[in-house]
Amino acid sequence: MATFVLVHGAWHGGWCWRDVAAELSAAGHDVLAPTSSGLAERAASSGAASLSAHVEELAGLLYFADLREVVLVGHSYGGMVITGAAARAHARISRLVYLDGFVPEDGQSFFDLLLPARRKAYEEATSGGVVVPPEPEVFGVVGDRAAWVSDRLTAHPLASLTEPLAVPAFPPLARQYVRCTQGPLTPSFSGFAVRLRDTAGWDVVDFDAPHDAMVTHPTDLAALLAVG
Repeated sequence: MATFVLVHGAWHGGWCWRDVAAELSAAGHDVLAPTSSGLAERAASSGAASLSAHVEELAGLLYFADLREVVLVGHSYGGMVITGAAARAHARISRLVYLDGFVPEDGQSFFDLLLPARRKAYEEATSGGVVVPPEPEVFGVVGDRAAWVSDRLTAHPLASLTEPLAVPAFPPLARQYVRCTQGPLTPSFSGFAVRLRDTAGWDVVDFDAPHDAMVTHPTDLAALLAVG
């Protein structure tokens, strides 16, 4: 059985992994789904939140919980966070999984990796040092689940989206990129999948689900993660 640490994306929190975590736990795996500072139940700390803080929080969790052989999963912005944490705690990680995630190189920020139209939309949604969340439909969530997601999305600290990520060199790890093929955000992540298909050490998988696959397709996603 594996230990999974599930890292959410922008505007989300650990809550978004609820159903995936339940599926993995039922299969006998250990699962943690932390919330980064400044978001969800930790929204009160928004003023102190940054990308480097999110990275250090995650690396600290791996160390202080003495987690080993971890499957570290990062969704969307969470790809930034797991990349930074992997550089600092690689000895505790067995596999990195980017679920429709950003894959930064040294010195790149979240905003650097956005398509121009998406960056413009987020800049226009910025006020008071935070970025207001998009509607759930942007993440591919509709119907009853859209109301559940909308109630839980929180404004995201701008500083964490504009801060460049320092990525020191670290030993190779098994890496998987899961590209979600439905919904309006598909073009934002297809470039990563195309590039990484030809990159040694990467396994690229197309997943028939929208960006928030952990909400819309939790059973299928949990099965995919468990297979590796």
